[in-house]
Amino acid sequence: MTVNRGQMTSADTESTPMITPSEVIEHLFCPRFTYFMNCLNIPQHEELRYKVLKGREIHKGREESNRDYLRKRLGCVGKDISVYIASATLGVRGVVDEVLHLTDDTLAPLDYKYAEYSDFTFETHKVQSVLYALLIMENYGKPVRKGFICYVRSGSKIKEIVYSEKDFRHGREVVEEIFQVILKGFYPRKTRGQNRCIDCCYRNICV
Repeated sequence: MTVNRGQMTSADTESTPMITPSEVIEHLFCPRFTYFMNCLNIPQHEELRYKVLKGREIHKGREESNRDYLRKRLGCVGKDISVYIASATLGVRGVVDEVLHLTDDTLAPLDYKYAEYSDFTFETHKVQSVLYALLIMENYGKPVRKGFICYVRSGSKIKEIVYSEKDFRHGREVVEEIFQVILKGFYPRKTRGQNRCIDCCYRNICV
């Protein structure tokens, strides 16, 4: 079973304040991304960044070449491709690369990353996967116990993430934190990782 460009949604995204998983990743990288983009309306011009462009190319190529491939070794009996999905309750909307239908009648998000595989799971990758899981559960009405990340630069090696209630709670808390910045104009502390500031497009105005 393969569905392209699904339109599963529980929210009117025109009238409901929404953020995307990509915005969540940026916030986790540095909370001030949220402030500069949403409160001051200063774009980051991510279209000029190589990894972003390469990632979009990978996603496009995956859609065109991987439509009929079912990942049976993951216990997958079907999948939906590029599913637009939203939640008014969570306040999040986005496109899940693939929603996998597993043999135990649960679902799982599969996300493609233009990155190298590591035994360590980055918080940004995990939280994004968790948010996709929450969106899938709400819109499909089926349990989601795990997700998968495909690391393209490591030969499409796949990492499995098993979710816990703590993971779901943390995902919701991050979203709430972001809305505190957006809706109240709260100026957050910048990242503790000073190396992240070197290549930041906001480094000249961040004080």
